[in-house]
Amino acid sequence: MRVNVHLDNPLTGVRNLGILAHVDAGKTTVTERILHVTGATRRQGEVHEGTTVTDFDPQERDRGITIFAAAVSCAWDGHRINLIDTPGHVDFSDEVERALRVLDGAVAVFDAVAGVEPQSEAVWRQADRHGVPRIAFVNKLDRAGADLDTAVASIRDRLGVVPLVVQLPIGREDGFTGVVDLLRMRSLVWAAGRGGLEEGPVPEDLREEAERRRRLLEETVAELHPGALEEYCAEPAISGPTLAAALRDLTLGGEGVVVLCGSAYRDRGIEPLLDAVVAYLPSPADMPPVSGGHDGEVRERAADPAAPFAALVFKVNSTATGRLTYLRVYSGTMRKGDVVLDAGAGRTERISRVLRVQADRHTEVDLAAAGDIVAVAGPKAARTGATLCAPAAPLVLERPAVADPVVSVAVEARRSTDADRLAAALARLVEEDPSTAVRTHPETGQTLLSGMGELHLEVAVEKIRRVHGLDVGIGRPQVTYRETVVRGVSGLLYRHVKQDGGAGQFAHVVLDVEPLAEGFVFGSAVVGGRVPQEYVRAVAAGCRSALAEGPLGGHPVTGLRVTLTDGATHPKDSSEMAFRAAGRFALREALRACVMALLEPVAEVTVTVPEDAVGGVLGDLAARRGRVSASEARQGTTMITATVPLAELFGYATRLRSRTRGRGTFTTRPAGYAPAPPR
Repeated sequence: MRVNVHLDNPLTGVRNLGILAHVDAGKTTVTERILHVTGATRRQGEVHEGTTVTDFDPQERDRGITIFAAAVSCAWDGHRINLIDTPGHVDFSDEVERALRVLDGAVAVFDAVAGVEPQSEAVWRQADRHGVPRIAFVNKLDRAGADLDTAVASIRDRLGVVPLVVQLPIGREDGFTGVVDLLRMRSLVWAAGRGGLEEGPVPEDLREEAERRRRLLEETVAELHPGALEEYCAEPAISGPTLAAALRDLTLGGEGVVVLCGSAYRDRGIEPLLDAVVAYLPSPADMPPVSGGHDGEVRERAADPAAPFAALVFKVNSTATGRLTYLRVYSGTMRKGDVVLDAGAGRTERISRVLRVQADRHTEVDLAAAGDIVAVAGPKAARTGATLCAPAAPLVLERPAVADPVVSVAVEARRSTDADRLAAALARLVEEDPSTAVRTHPETGQTLLSGMGELHLEVAVEKIRRVHGLDVGIGRPQVTYRETVVRGVSGLLYRHVKQDGGAGQFAHVVLDVEPLAEGFVFGSAVVGGRVPQEYVRAVAAGCRSALAEGPLGGHPVTGLRVTLTDGATHPKDSSEMAFRAAGRFALREALRACVMALLEPVAEVTVTVPEDAVGGVLGDLAARRGRVSASEARQGTTMITATVPLAELFGYATRLRSRTRGRGTFTTRPAGYAPAPPR
C-alpha cells in the first residue's frame, strides 16, 4: 500500500534498510530487482550470470554467493532508500552484524519452499539484539512445492513472532502470476515474461478466500493494537488507513511482522514490497537519539542535520584508488574538507571526499547529513567501529560486536622475499575484516590466520593472492580450543615480592577458583580494608591477563569464577603494578592446581538430503562425533539437524556430495563449545 509521507522533515523521506536471509533465499536477486524497478539500473543483473551490482567482487561472482555487505541507493515514491545487501552464509555473519549496527530497518527474505532456514533464524536473532524493525518477503513462490501458508507457519513457530500477512497469492508454483492486496482488496498481476504490473479487482474465485484472510488480518491486528481494536469494535471492519497505521506501529514496536510474497526472479512482488518499505519501516526521524559516552558521561545526539556531527565507521575497504571509510551519519552535517575527530583514538582526520555509494561505483557529493550512509576518502587510520565526530563535541558510540574467530590456518609466503609483503597484506586484511585475526604460534613460529570458518579463510587467502599478487601456502585448518575449570581450588596464597635495590614490589593475595557455566567473573570478599579497592581492581586486571593461556595447551581459559578472599600490603612497596602481577601469577598457579578440561567449538549442522541417502549421511555424521537432534521429511527430502565438532567438518562438503551424488546440501552455525575428547 503506497503511503505519502509528510516531508516537512526531510529525514522522513529516507529509509536505511538491509536485506537479510539464509544463503540462496534470493537476497541479491531481490536487491537487483529493487534497483531495476526504481530506475537505479537499466539492466537486470543475474546471480548465475555474475552480472549483479552488489555481488561485484570476483570471488562473489565465481562462487555465486554474497560475501561482502554492499551498499546501494535508489529512489521510490519520493523517498531515498539506502540499502545494504548482506551475506547469507554463516561464515560471514560478522558482516551482517556490522551492517545491522547502522541500519534502521530490514527486509527478511524467506524461501517459499524451505521457510525459515538456519541462517535465516540466526540473522533474525541478530536483528532482535539490535532492535531493528523488519518486514518479511516470502520469495520464490514460482518454485515447485512453494506454499505461503507453510512458510508463514515456520515464521511463527521458529521465530516466535506474529506474522501479519497482507497479501494472498494468485496462482500456485509455475502458475503464480500476482497477489491480492488485502488492505485495498485489489489484485496486482504481472504480465507473462517480464511484463508490467496490472491492477484490478479481486478475481471471483479468490474473493471469498481474500475476504476471510482480510478478516483474519483485522482480528490479529485488533488483538495487538488499541486504536485498531477500538475501530474493530465500533465499525463493521477496520478501514484501510487505520489498518495501515496500525501495521506501521506494530512493525516499529516489534510486536508484529508484515509478510508479503512474490518471485523476485520473475519480477513479481517487488513494487508492493517497496511500498511496504516506505509505509512500515522507520525513517531516521523515527529512531530515538543515538547514545554515546565521553569522559564518563552519557550523551545523546538526535537525528538533526544542525546538531554536532557524529558518525560510526562500519566498514573499511582498500581500493585501487585508495582507502575508503564507510559511515552512517547519525547527527550533524559533514562536508568535504572538514576536519573530524576519531574520538576513541584521540586524533583528527581530514575528509577529502564524500561519496554516494552504489556498490563498487561512487558518486562524489558535497556533503552528508544525519541519516546518510556514505563513503569518505581521507581518513588514514580510522578503524571499523570508530566514531568520527565534531572536534568541539566529542562522542564515542558503541562499537559493533566482533565474534571470536574459531578456525585457524598457517599461512606463509612461498618465496622468502615476499615475507614482508605478506605481513603487510595480513595487516590490511585484519583492518578491513575485524572478524579475522593474525598471530604467531608460540611453539612453531608459524603465522596463523584465524577466522569464522573454513570458507571465510578460503576467501581471505584467495583475496591475498588476487589483490596483492602473492603466492601463499596454507596449512591444514585448526580449530580454536578453550580450557575450562572442572574442579576449583580454595585458599591459594601467592606472595609477590621483588627487591632489586630501588623501589620494591610487594603484594600478597589469596584466591578461590570455582567452575562457572561460561565466561569469567571476578569478585572480592576481602574485609577490613586489608586490600584497598584500587589494588582489588589491579588483581582483577592481572587475573584477566592470565586467562590468555591455560595450563593444558596454552588455550584461552573460560568458565570460572575467581574470588579474592584475603591479602596484605606493604606501606612502601605495594603498588597497582605489584598487585596486577600478583593476580596474574596467582591465577596461573591456581589453574595448574585445578582440574581442567579442554573445550572444542561445535556447530549446529542442518543437512538436506534425498530420502535414499539418509542412512549413509547419518552414519557419516556419527563417525564425525555428531549428535542428531532432529529429522524432518519434506517432499522427497529429509532435513537432519545435528551438533558436530567443528574440527570434524573440514572437508565435509566433498564427502556429502559423494554420498548423495551431488544432491545433498548443508549449512552450519556456531553452537558454542563442548567438552573435547582426550588428545
